Amino acid sequence: QVQLVETGGGLVQAGDSLRLSCAASGRTLTNYIMGWFRQAPGKEREFVATITRSGGSTYYPDSVKGRFTVSRDNAKNTVSLQMNSLKFEDTAVYYCAASSGGWIKVRASDYNYWGQGTQVTVSS
Repeated sequence: QVQLVETGGGLVQAGDSLRLSCAASGRTLTNYIMGWFRQAPGKEREFVATITRSGGSTYYPDSVKGRFTVSRDNAKNTVSLQMNSLKFEDTAVYYCAASSGGWIKVRASDYNYWGQGTQVTVSS
């Protein structure tokens, strides 16, 4: 069992940056592909970023590519999401997730464990 806790959300202005962190307990994160998702009110949960176990590969959807960067520190059992040039449409609850699957995972259903989420609000 993996417990995930996200921190770092808040209220920022368009163009600002924010860094989210996800701390894990229970098991070492080296066993898991890690991902970030977000969900805005009335919308489905959306894939934001994923990173392989070693951190050697990452993948992003076009909506955040070039603005968001996912990283991990396996020694500290943490994963981070650096978000730059934030836009109003980035406003959502952001979730950290862990997958025991084999490679890049972009579907929420591929993830086994989820954090409780952290709110990011971008004012225009």
